[in-house]
Amino acid sequence: MGQKVLFFGDVGIDDTIALTYAYLSDEIDIVGVVSDYGNVSREKTIANVHYIAKMFNFPEQVKIIGGAEVPMTGEQPTFYPEVHGEYGLGPIEPGTYEGVIENFFEIVNLINQYENELIIVNVGRLTSLATMFILFQSLMKKVKAYYIMGGAFWVPGNVTAVSEANFHGDPIAVRIVLTYAENVTIIPLNVTDRALVTPEMVNYIDYKGKAPLVKPLLDFYYKFYKNNNPLIQGSPVHDVITLMASIRENMFSYKTLPVHIVFSDEMIARGQSIADIRPYIQFGEQEKKHRIAFDFDYTYFFNDFMSVMTGEEFK
Repeated sequence: MGQKVLFFGDVGIDDTIALTYAYLSDEIDIVGVVSDYGNVSREKTIANVHYIAKMFNFPEQVKIIGGAEVPMTGEQPTFYPEVHGEYGLGPIEPGTYEGVIENFFEIVNLINQYENELIIVNVGRLTSLATMFILFQSLMKKVKAYYIMGGAFWVPGNVTAVSEANFHGDPIAVRIVLTYAENVTIIPLNVTDRALVTPEMVNYIDYKGKAPLVKPLLDFYYKFYKNNNPLIQGSPVHDVITLMASIRENMFSYKTLPVHIVFSDEMIARGQSIADIRPYIQFGEQEKKHRIAFDFDYTYFFNDFMSVMTGEEFK
């Protein structure tokens, strides 16, 4: 049995690659997917998860839960069809889902069921996760650890010059989670922008035939990134490497620092993540700190990702 993971995502292309990795890995058991707005609307992300679940024949006990529709800022969310496609799955049209959507409070049952062995991996906006801390602070202490894809520390953002999409989309939610959550690991753009899957890797995965969605999704994704940056060598799989962090501790190097999130009417600064690295400051015990990944071993990533996605051992 693998690590029990409750996956929060705005299920688009890289979320789908992460769920594919989890499905093919013996070391991860996805017990539920909380499907939020983000890359596309919540309605579309729920349809995407059900499409993926049907394709991979997910066990019935895997709960697909309806998450947040809008951020805590009260705004209508901005979607990114140019990045993930109209439906969130690049060229694929999964159709609509007309079945029953699991109630949001099914999260409570999952946390109680897997008490102290459950890890939450949040790779989308943090609205749903923040809602859990508003409603159930004591319950959330039963979660073993949190892995969050978000932030950009002293590197360019991907929505503004300084802000990453998940933190920019709902900075209020980020503040809430980072205020109350314990044992948090943040996997920011510092790492995820360099977790590249090249076209050659994609073609070999497709040739091996274990992960049929990878090529259409990452070909679409790569086209977007290549148009933005002609020098890029592959598609950054932000969500996959965040999920991998939950079982691949030694792949990364970390620093544990206080983190501040900017919430401002100034759109460039909104959602900016700032880590306090001043060496002369003595932080008190009350100063909350979080573990941030600043570097990783790409060879380790390559070998692990390719081994899982192809079923062939890479060393």
